[in-house]
Order: sequence, then structure tokens, then C-alpha cells
Amino acid sequence: MGIEIERKFLVAGDGWRGATEGPPVPIRQGYLAAPGAAGATVRIRRAGAEAFLTVKGPGGLVRAEFEYPIPPQDAEAMLALCTTPPLAKARWSVTHQGHLWTIDVFESPTSLAGLVLAEVEMEAADADPPLPPWLGREVTDDPAYANARLISHGRPG
Repeated sequence: MGIEIERKFLVAGDGWRGATEGPPVPIRQGYLAAPGAAGATVRIRRAGAEAFLTVKGPGGLVRAEFEYPIPPQDAEAMLALCTTPPLAKARWSVTHQGHLWTIDVFESPTSLAGLVLAEVEMEAADADPPLPPWLGREVTDDPAYANARLISHGRPG
């Protein structure tokens, strides 16, 4: 079974920008199934030239995740089936003390424009990666910052 172990934070300031690795990857993603009673989501994502179908279970720090590459043209057709417009963001990569962080700068919908989140994937739930100084509040266990919720409810108050 696929498992994702990840911590998520708000980003405070632009201190990360000087440490980026390469250009950002443009991402468009939408949801064919938003969280229901079981909390699972079905996501379609275009990340640059690649595309993926992802099923995620409920949870914060640790949750089930199954991700499969799909043809980009299939992803475009599936994005057109989503009940809400896809969100768009630019994804940057930053390595901090041996840990790869992804920084997502949200672009659309307009209710999300300017939101910046950082995530780090880990090998174990008890891993304790060093936190970069540009991180703000941790939102790992705050469902308001899940992408599936952001796309339907906008930026948390």
C-alpha cells in the first residue's frame, strides 16, 4: 500500500527564494472526487509535461496515497470533468540541511492567489527534519489547508 508521510507549513517571507533549485514546475490540478464520508480524494494533476491520477486517503501527517502516471491528454480531458475549476500553482524545490522541501505558490483561483505553502516528505512519522527559518505556522493537521478543501472553500480565514 502507498503511504505518504508529510509535514506542511505556511511560509513566512521570501527567504526561501534564494535557495531554489531550478525553475518552478507549473501545476494544474483538479478533483474528480472531493473528500466524502471516508475522506478520500481523487486528484488529476498536470505537472509540467507529466500527468498523474492520485487517490489519497484521509489524514494529516500519515495517509494512504496511490499515484499513477497517465497520458497528459487524458489528464486534460479529466480536468474538464472536475466540478470546480482546477487550481494553478508554481512548485519550487529547496533543499535544507539534506531534506527536500517543495514550495507551492498558488496562482488561481483568485481566492488562493499569493498563498504559499511548504511541504517536506519523510521516511517515517517520527522523523524530525530541521525546519528552515522561512517557515511559518505548521498546518499539517489542519484540514483547511488540504488542496482539495482549498479549491472548494478558498483560503482559510
